[in-house]
Amino acid sequence: MAKRPTSSPKSSDPSADALRGSRADDPAELVSTSTASGDESLLLPGGTVDPDALRRAVEAAQAAGSGGDDEETDDVLPRITFSLRRDLAKRLDKYLTDRITFMSRNQLQKLIENGGVTVNGRAPKASTVLRAGDTVEVLVPPPPSAHAQPEDIPLDILYEDEHILVLNKTPDIIVHPARTHNKGTLINALAYHFKHRSPSGGGLSGVGKEFARPGVVHRLDRQTSGVIVFAKQDEAHWKLGHQFEHRRVDKRYLAIVEGIIETDADVIDLPLGPHPSREKGYREKHVVRHDEQGKNAVTIVRVRERYWKGDKETERRRDEVKKGTAPGWVQDPASHSVSSTLRNSVSSGYTLVELELKTGRTHQIRVHLSHLGWPIVGDDMYGGKDFVDADGRGVMGRVALHACILGFRHPITEEPMQFTAPLRGDMAELLGILRQTHRVERPATPGVTVDLAAAIDTRL
Repeated sequence: MAKRPTSSPKSSDPSADALRGSRADDPAELVSTSTASGDESLLLPGGTVDPDALRRAVEAAQAAGSGGDDEETDDVLPRITFSLRRDLAKRLDKYLTDRITFMSRNQLQKLIENGGVTVNGRAPKASTVLRAGDTVEVLVPPPPSAHAQPEDIPLDILYEDEHILVLNKTPDIIVHPARTHNKGTLINALAYHFKHRSPSGGGLSGVGKEFARPGVVHRLDRQTSGVIVFAKQDEAHWKLGHQFEHRRVDKRYLAIVEGIIETDADVIDLPLGPHPSREKGYREKHVVRHDEQGKNAVTIVRVRERYWKGDKETERRRDEVKKGTAPGWVQDPASHSVSSTLRNSVSSGYTLVELELKTGRTHQIRVHLSHLGWPIVGDDMYGGKDFVDADGRGVMGRVALHACILGFRHPITEEPMQFTAPLRGDMAELLGILRQTHRVERPATPGVTVDLAAAIDTRL
């Protein structure tokens, strides 16, 4: 077992070294901070982190161009270093709760798990007990403001009454403020909508307001488009949340994947959990895990259209697959694993799939499909490639995933409701190109509910 270092390693960050020794009121530690500008202390009297100063430091770094537009970037997050001078006999998560008071213990445990905290330069556990000589370095995300500033961002409203609002989310917009993004979210857009355009007025529910997530019952990834519901009243929020929690909501997605999925319908039942590596670039990913970190995840896949290139070799191989005579093709039904030979042999085509979620794990659809060898077009995190047309023009540069149908009971009237978000823009254009340039096969797959003719607007 490696021995715990007896002295604090010197930071490689010169701005942190210059600030090291900035004394907190607690004599048990020395505290230093490092920001892009280095102009403002991030500490309050007593050594706790100042949330307002932290937010200003991040905004200054963004204005200076220190980070990109990705909500996952760490480049603009200030670093705070705690150097312990005596044994505290305290768990890491409890210690950070005392110092970063605007984050809950669960949030701090998640920050530790995601690689945002190191102890003596190593990835710790939340239960790590701190000792004299330990150096704790934290990338501290600023707290989002509980009061979203209204922003005039176009919204595609599908339905609204005094209790709920349903809209068709466009890609490349995040749902609520998070980490370094406090502007340009759907919450900001809805604040403007309720103030200036809503026919029924009101606002978002107060549930989740302390976390800058008022009215947010469920979420969609930034690059995912499609239908999403918000609650405008607390009662509606709790009752909608109960339906999601108990899986009484019908959620159907459309995705375009690389490769030909031969089986018309299948159930993917594989547990998902965080990537075991906490390094940047991996800690945001999720993977199939068969250990205690893996949580139950079930996705039903139904093929709607297959797009074959149409060359003779592909057709011949296709027939061999259907007959089970293709040499070197191995499939294990128990594990849902497919040989690399199979993946490579059908990689020249694409498949449009309808997906029904029985659980709601992070990146569930993306990980399940990629794990079986069918990454979603444009999903570079999980092996998908951008789509470029015959002229070299980029058509699809984001994840080709669309939340098409959302069905639930109205939280107040209990009336059954179902909403279809029309597919427009880049993903609809991609489908139009595939239909024109590939041979299209449309199987009679049982259990599908999406009306493609109504859901897909291929007008460019």
